[in-house]
Amino acid sequence: MQAELINPFILSVGNVFQTMLGCSVERKSLYLKDHHSPTYEVSAVIGLSGKASGAVVLSLSRSVALKVVETLLNVQVGEINADVLDAVGELTNMVAGGAKARLSQYEMSLGLPSMITGRDHSIKFPSNIHPICVGFETRWGPLSLEVGLDLPD
Repeated sequence: MQAELINPFILSVGNVFQTMLGCSVERKSLYLKDHHSPTYEVSAVIGLSGKASGAVVLSLSRSVALKVVETLLNVQVGEINADVLDAVGELTNMVAGGAKARLSQYEMSLGLPSMITGRDHSIKFPSNIHPICVGFETRWGPLSLEVGLDLPD
């Protein structure tokens, strides 16, 4: 994957967290992902298709996922439940949509978010796609973004 394709997703994470949640994010590590385990307990996966195809994964630590729900829905939750999954899915949809707008030349369509929870789940990209993973830190805790896109020759 071309490294410059990750920047619209990084910007979108920052914009969505600041605008929708009033929470700033600080970008930490950036690396090629070489394993299938997500970084944190709650992950949303959205497929992308068009002139570029692949997927985006937003993986949130438990503390961040719970705080997202508290902020968006103004309710306190103590466990990962349907509200948490819905909120993280919608957050991921906003991140992917913001990046898609900045990558309009690829005419991408977004799929519906798929939610995965638990520490031992795995997310596999196709063998020809090598996703870039970006770690972020917030005042609520850590999260990560994985983006893997394939551009046809």
